[in-house]
Amino acid sequence: MAAIDVKELYKTYKGADEPTLKGLSFSFREGSISGLLGPNGAGKTTTISILCGLVRGDSGDVLINGLRQDGAHREAIKRMVGIVPQRIALYPQLSALENLTYFGNLYGFKGKELKTKILDMLERFGLEKSVNKEIYKYSGGMKRRANIIAAALHQPTLLVLDEPTAGVDVQSRSVILQFLRDYNSQGNSILYTSHLLEEAQSLCDDVVIMDEGRMVIQGNPTDLIAALPDCRNLEDVFLHYTGYALRD
Repeated sequence: MAAIDVKELYKTYKGADEPTLKGLSFSFREGSISGLLGPNGAGKTTTISILCGLVRGDSGDVLINGLRQDGAHREAIKRMVGIVPQRIALYPQLSALENLTYFGNLYGFKGKELKTKILDMLERFGLEKSVNKEIYKYSGGMKRRANIIAAALHQPTLLVLDEPTAGVDVQSRSVILQFLRDYNSQGNSILYTSHLLEEAQSLCDDVVIMDEGRMVIQGNPTDLIAALPDCRNLEDVFLHYTGYALRD
């Protein structure tokens, strides 16, 4: 079964000159680490927002673990999916423990079970010494790590991450990527966007390169590189299909 199945997805924002998504179609298998790649303005964040139910597409079908992303399955999909947005989605004046307790409560976790789960995750991400520190006092890398914990706390079968390692230090990046590999090894699916193509090449089983609201090509990174004689890595493949023109 596909973890994500997108068919002919269209989206135009009010006041926009042209659609953001123009018949986007792709499918990622269950249990994979998949990459959604593209230059600025390609439509990646809009796509992720629609997949997670935060934005509605104008037309087309989106299925998550076989369930159509519509009103009838909204609550079931919410429990299946964890989203790590590009911006930090935590309350800055609250501590990590207070933030994660709040998010855990939203998913029905309470008491000792929740606290144990939170402390285990904080230790896993090297934040055990900062349990009671307010988020605004965290470094950028610490905020990114805490952001991921908030999304993964309810153990979703599909974890969606929008630029999860943007602007972080090498040590934080290493911890985040190892967590994603470990989480995937438990049978969970991961969808990930990044501008760091070397990172995507090493992490992803399958990638979609999209541009101007459409899929350009999909495949395993190694296979995509091998198919183009002049390409040595995924960055070369990306530039081959999206061009060298600068994007706003």
